[in-house]
Amino acid sequence: MKGLNKILQGVLKYKKTIRKDILKLLEKVYDNPQPTALFFTCMDSRILPSEFTQSSVGDMFVVRNSGNMIPRAKIYGSLGQETSVNTEPAALELAVSRGKINHVIVCGHSDCKAINTLYNLHIGKNKFNNKSPMDCWLIRNGYFSLKQLEFRECNGGDIPLKFDCENDKFSFNAFIDKDDTLDVEDRLSQINTLQQLLNIGSHEFMNDYISSNKVFIHAMWFDIYTGNMHMFSREDKCFKIINESNTNEFINFIEKEMKKVKKCNHRYIQNCC
Repeated sequence: MKGLNKILQGVLKYKKTIRKDILKLLEKVYDNPQPTALFFTCMDSRILPSEFTQSSVGDMFVVRNSGNMIPRAKIYGSLGQETSVNTEPAALELAVSRGKINHVIVCGHSDCKAINTLYNLHIGKNKFNNKSPMDCWLIRNGYFSLKQLEFRECNGGDIPLKFDCENDKFSFNAFIDKDDTLDVEDRLSQINTLQQLLNIGSHEFMNDYISSNKVFIHAMWFDIYTGNMHMFSREDKCFKIINESNTNEFINFIEKEMKKVKKCNHRYIQNCC
């Protein structure tokens, strides 16, 4: 059992090396943890959110699944009116309504096996299996991303995709791979990551938090080939590599949005960024 042995040996190494340090950190947040972010990402074993964000105990909630997808609020039932009962919306409510976090982040990545599978199902390379939980999950939650990809492939990267919502606060435009440097599957991965922002906004309990700038939603995208993390810029309408020269751009945008809020009953952190 090579896999289990590696895990057990890792536990033993943890006990000998960093357990005491972790306990000290846990003692600080045991009674009153105050995470400020909820981080949705893929279950891919190559993605290590605590590493590339350098977060520690109590810093953020993390939810992982196949394809970093958050189901829309109303997609179930014959009329599409049944409430979405899944881990992801429940995590949103726990973190936002009860945990009072300030930021929700959706993080996709290159060479995503779930997204690759979704694309292969779309083009008919893989046959859809209605008894496969993964196939059903991807098709059910990937439909809108596939429609956006079709538009991108027909019109090229110079035409922005429109991510529209009834609430203008949730709507935005995005250029996907203007330089045509990505594989089509990675374009779909970026599109899918952005689509989840609309899906988050479809949940009614999120409306007030986002509309009043009590909570901000962000899209990030990790390139496993370069190790670079990208973040979607609403001002530039594209993903940009995060570096020392532009981190203030992202923070300043949020601070400008926060200044528009006259009164906020949510837990407000003066320097939430």
